[in-house]
Amino acid sequence: MAREDELIEQIKNGRRECLDELVEIYYPAILRYCLWHMPDRESAMDAAQETFLKLVRFLDRYEKRGAFRAFLYRIAANTCIDLKRRQPQTENLSEIMCETISVPEDGYRTAEDRQLLAGALTHLDNDGRELILLRYGQELTLREISAVTGLPLRTVQTRLRRAVKVLREAMR
Repeated sequence: MAREDELIEQIKNGRRECLDELVEIYYPAILRYCLWHMPDRESAMDAAQETFLKLVRFLDRYEKRGAFRAFLYRIAANTCIDLKRRQPQTENLSEIMCETISVPEDGYRTAEDRQLLAGALTHLDNDGRELILLRYGQELTLREISAVTGLPLRTVQTRLRRAVKVLREAMR
C-alpha cells in the first residue's frame, strides 16, 4: 500500500494529524500547479489551500489504490477553474512559466532558457500547455495525466508528443 493510501486510511479512521503530513508532501507541487493556472501568486496560494480543503471534503470519494496523486490534481484543476470563473483576469504566461518551471540556477543562460521556453509555450493551445505542465513540470505519469484530464491514455500520448514537437520547432 502506498504511503498516501496509508495516510488516507488513518485520516478516515479519525487521525486528523495525518492530514498535515499529506499536505506537507503535496503542497509545494500543488502550489506550482496552481501558479500555472492562476493570474497571480496570491490567487494560486488561495487555490492550493482550497484544493486541500476540498480534499478533506471529498476524501470519502477516493477509493482507487495508488491513484491519489491524480485524484488530488483533478481537485486542483477543478478548483483553479472555479476560482478563475469567479475572478476573470488576464495571465502573464511568461512570468508564470519563469516561476513554475524549475531549472538549475546557472546565471544568465538559465534566465534566457526560461524566457525561450515561456515564449515557445505560447505556441501551444491550452490543452497542450496543460499536458506539458503535468508531464514535465509536475512529473506525472501518462496514466496519472489521463486520470487528471479525463482523456484516454493513447490520446494523452498523442497530444503530448504533438505538443513536444511544437515546442521543439518553436524553440529553434
